[in-house]
Order: sequence, then C-alpha cells, then structure tokens
Amino acid sequence: MRAHTVIGLVAWFIVCYGAAAVGAQFEPGEWYEALTRPPWTPPDWLFGPVWTVLYGLMAVSAWLVWRRGGFAAQPLPLSAFMVQLGLNATWSWLFFGLNRPGIALGGLVLLYLAVAATLVLFWKLERVAASLLVPYLLWLSFAAALNFEIWRLNP
Repeated sequence: MRAHTVIGLVAWFIVCYGAAAVGAQFEPGEWYEALTRPPWTPPDWLFGPVWTVLYGLMAVSAWLVWRRGGFAAQPLPLSAFMVQLGLNATWSWLFFGLNRPGIALGGLVLLYLAVAATLVLFWKLERVAASLLVPYLLWLSFAAALNFEIWRLNP
C-alpha cells in the first residue's frame, strides 16, 4: 500500500473514532440507570465493543470510497457519510446529555435515513464499502427499537 493510501486510512479511523469520542462524552449515568428498560436491553458492557467494531467498519468503508478520488471525485457519497457521522455523534448528546429519549429517537430516525442513503451511494461505487455499513444499519435498527421502548416506558 502506498503511503498516501495508508495515511488516508489512518485519517478515516481518526475521523470515525473522533465522532465516537464526541458521543462518549455523554455517559449513561444515574439518569439512565433509573429508567425502566425493556428486558431485552443488552448489558451495558456490550455497547462499547459493538460500537468499537462499527466505527472501525465505518472507517474502512469511507476509506474505500475515498480511494476513488477523495472528496473531489466523490463529494456526494463522502458528504453523506460525514452527515451521518455527525448525526451519530449527536444522538448521545440528545439521549444522555439532554435526557430526552423522544428527541433522541427523532435524531435516530434521521441517522438511520442518512446511513441508508450513504449505503446506497456507496453501493454505486464500491459494494464492499456499502456492505461494511450493513452491520451498522442493523445495529441502528435495534437501537431504534430500544430507544423507542425506553421512551414509551418512561413517559
């Protein structure tokens, strides 16, 4: 691999894990512990490893598309990726920072749509890149169901 390509991959990992770091500033805490949660809520320890893998998959996915000429050649797909990444970082603030599961659910719907659009745009360019986003979309489906139930159970 050429140095430029390796630097690009490292940069995408920094961008993706940077978004993770923004979201991680808003921890569950006492408010979350006091919520009524559905019995199928995963244990708290599971979220970190799942998101670590998903952010890694996102980084590789974006890098594969970026290798096709960068933002200059792929402005729409890579911009869509950045939008979904921003929405991703925002969800933790809405849910844990503001303690607003209903508003966070709305943000999660926007995130889901942005990831789906990114996946479609990536599919047209690089099917492996699009495929790497599928686990993310599946996890967001589960997260939306969990977010909805928490909102419903805690009026």
